[in-house]
Amino acid sequence: MSATQNHSNNVLEIVPVAGRIGAEVRGVRLSADLDATTVSEIRKAWLRHKVIFFRGQHHLDDASQEALTTLFGAKPVAHPTVPVVNGTDYIHELDSREGGRANSWHTDVTFVDAYPRASILRALVIPAYGGDTVWANTVTAYQDLPPALRALADTLWAVHSNEYDYQGRKPNSSSDDLRRFQEVFTSTVYETEHPVVRVHPETGERSLVLGHFVKRLVGVSSHDSAHLFQVLQEHVTRLENTVRWRWAAGDVAVWDNRATQHYAINDYGDQVRVVRRVTVDGDAPVSIDGKRSVTRKKAQRAAAARSESAGVAVAAASA
Repeated sequence: MSATQNHSNNVLEIVPVAGRIGAEVRGVRLSADLDATTVSEIRKAWLRHKVIFFRGQHHLDDASQEALTTLFGAKPVAHPTVPVVNGTDYIHELDSREGGRANSWHTDVTFVDAYPRASILRALVIPAYGGDTVWANTVTAYQDLPPALRALADTLWAVHSNEYDYQGRKPNSSSDDLRRFQEVFTSTVYETEHPVVRVHPETGERSLVLGHFVKRLVGVSSHDSAHLFQVLQEHVTRLENTVRWRWAAGDVAVWDNRATQHYAINDYGDQVRVVRRVTVDGDAPVSIDGKRSVTRKKAQRAAAARSESAGVAVAAASA
């Protein structure tokens, strides 16, 4: 645990939650106008621990949540296809009543080239039990690979797309959910090639770029691609690489989207869970040999989204 005195005479505490990822930041009331020392310590904790948690931030509303992106070095960015919450510029809502259950391992929005550097999630309504979120450290996952497998991963590229087997990943989805997924989440279809191993632009660490948006590995047969993906992905989600957060209303989590994956556990039945997310603009990953990710396909479907309400219903697929 570390502690730093900020200019408001509060003690900022950084308390690790798990051994390899995650820390709670105590002694701060989040806002866009924090003093420089506090911002510096928060950013250091974010880069070191990959995901940081703040309890009791009930004062935040949509506008002040959007403004928090300045603490992490860039402007907010909206989701490429899913409409924002009414009255906001960038907020994306996941409401369990509208299908907002992101229960699949992923890194946010990797189907575009410059996917977000950070995600800021605020809890509004939390079930009495269940509904935790788990994050995985993709840096330690890479470091734990056997040398021969690490050398192979260094050379691989993967195609990420928002057009994937939604029904296969969510077999209990209704026909309405499937229709809305097609109409809204894939109203514009993206395919982007990312290196499987990226170099972090701030820390220099190497991490694995995988998750459920991966469609195939480049230059590998579909059979071998599926097997290689599974082997590498399982290194990411080993329990040693993870942290699990039990939410309370008013909590805020901020994760480094360049060095993590996450999974929202769907174990709370028909209880209500509502969280709102804003993402921070990022840059295209760079491979270990200096090549940048590139979007190869960006095509609008003939049948585009018909309403904002339909967009909310596919939030689970997009978070």
